[in-house]
Amino acid sequence: MTSTPDLESELEQASRAYEEFASRGLALDITRGKPGSEQLDLSDALLGLVTGEDARTPSGVDARNYGGIDGLIELREIFSPLLKVPADQLLAGGNASLTLMGQALTFALLHGTAVDGTPWGAGPHKLLCPVPGYDRHFTLAESLGFELLSIPMDDEGPVVAEAQRLAEDPSVKGMWLVPMYSNPTGITITEERAAELAAMPAAAPDFTLLWDNAYGLHHLRETHPEPVDILSLCAEAGHPERPWIFASTSKITHAGAGVSFFGAGPETMRWFIANLGKIAIGPDKVNQLRHLRFFGDADGVVAHMRKHAEIIAPKFDAVLDALEQGLGGTELATWTKPDGGYFITLTTLEGTAERIVKLAAEAGVKLTPAGATHPYGIDPAGNVIRIAPTMPSLADVELAAEGLVACVKLASYEKLLAG
Repeated sequence: MTSTPDLESELEQASRAYEEFASRGLALDITRGKPGSEQLDLSDALLGLVTGEDARTPSGVDARNYGGIDGLIELREIFSPLLKVPADQLLAGGNASLTLMGQALTFALLHGTAVDGTPWGAGPHKLLCPVPGYDRHFTLAESLGFELLSIPMDDEGPVVAEAQRLAEDPSVKGMWLVPMYSNPTGITITEERAAELAAMPAAAPDFTLLWDNAYGLHHLRETHPEPVDILSLCAEAGHPERPWIFASTSKITHAGAGVSFFGAGPETMRWFIANLGKIAIGPDKVNQLRHLRFFGDADGVVAHMRKHAEIIAPKFDAVLDALEQGLGGTELATWTKPDGGYFITLTTLEGTAERIVKLAAEAGVKLTPAGATHPYGIDPAGNVIRIAPTMPSLADVELAAEGLVACVKLASYEKLLAG
């Protein structure tokens, strides 16, 4: 164990390094997983691809008019093989998949599901939340009155034994999942683990996997996993309506003008469209037509995503290099090394995350609030920090990572000396 004099020396060095960094007067932001300007520039050609004289789809639909609540079939056919969802079981909507999640959950609360017509809101309703997880999932569900139950994850995905234990309660209606490059850990659920979840017994007859495949196409490396066909796994397990699949192009094209997708079993799709038809007349088909013309086919999407990787992979590498150089071998922290997605998770000494985030803010580096990776904003161990390196320039990412290392060292040695 490091002696007190050695710790005091380390703290002194860490304090000097932190003060030097803070004195630069920087203003850096790595709080949210937004595309950077270079990534948005990749899709600027979208803006001129539909005119008033040329607004018809290949099947003859006038994209400017009402109708087509399930979205353009040609665009759904492009994303069908990429998302592992048949085109006739895939809906294309507006720019935010989070909106589709909110609509699906609200429909279930008010009307019940395709499997069971008892409204979820008629009694207690709970959702399982693998942690660390995505804060927007948690805040959405909390706003709708769900009780959130945390369950642990390992390197293959959610721990099924714990999920199954909690799902013995019929008020547990489903579980959030980010199956590929999970937000924020980067974990990809293995096919074996997905099959276990598909077959898992649950007391609620309409227990649902909220399968948010937000990062399924966001690979950083040439060699990468393929999306799991969760619809087929669930059908084979006797639960064809269990998965509700969500995705979008919001980090693929223009974040404020993307296309969202909802996929599900046949009965659930009919249920969703019937309910959606009472509050909407159709999506923005002009925008969908732009995307159709921009991509052309599924290969066009894949080629476009390689351009994204060329921009953001160096930013991830910059953070990982800084963490290794500054914290490697110190036992002060561990971190994930994702092959895709938008985040790196830093795990620090217990109880130091809030102090690190505060130090970083005072030094000009904004981080996601400590606790955001857990339901209700409460991280029991107080040691998880989400790093989002995509939006700033590479130079700014390098600076932010340098500052983060300084903050981790200072907070850690303060903690160790305090006992």
